[in-house]
Amino acid sequence: MNRAPASVWRRPTHFFAFGLGSGTVPWAPGTFGTLAAIPFYWMMADLTLGWYLGIVLVAFVVGVWLCDKTSHDLGVHDHSGIVWDEFVGYWITMAAVPFSWEAALWGFVVFRIFDVFKPWPIRWADRRVAGGFGIMIDDVMAGIYAWSTMHLWFWLH
Repeated sequence: MNRAPASVWRRPTHFFAFGLGSGTVPWAPGTFGTLAAIPFYWMMADLTLGWYLGIVLVAFVVGVWLCDKTSHDLGVHDHSGIVWDEFVGYWITMAAVPFSWEAALWGFVVFRIFDVFKPWPIRWADRRVAGGFGIMIDDVMAGIYAWSTMHLWFWLH
């Protein structure tokens, strides 16, 4: 069970690392973190691809620092409530996907499948890469797998 520290509500770094508080739910915080990323995708969906990817890149770089700092402060590597990585992974999944609620839901499901099951080399990275980069990279990889799946699906239909 996820035990979110009180610092989530006092420290902006922890608040963002915990996905604007979405990672504080007691069960399935990664799922709730991914759900919380959907409205932001909706707001970014009409941006040009360059702007969209620029925002995702900044969110990744800032996320490495947020997750590293929060993990260090809590004394727990990749606390289950740290879900900023899910935000970024979902946004990668949805890059260049035309917005529709069906696509947003499909992207959610596909991303969660890759994030939970962690096919090779995602599981390898999750176990061997440390720090904020380690927290972020497995979700980035899951996002790339999910992005590939989304675009393959759209290409076939």
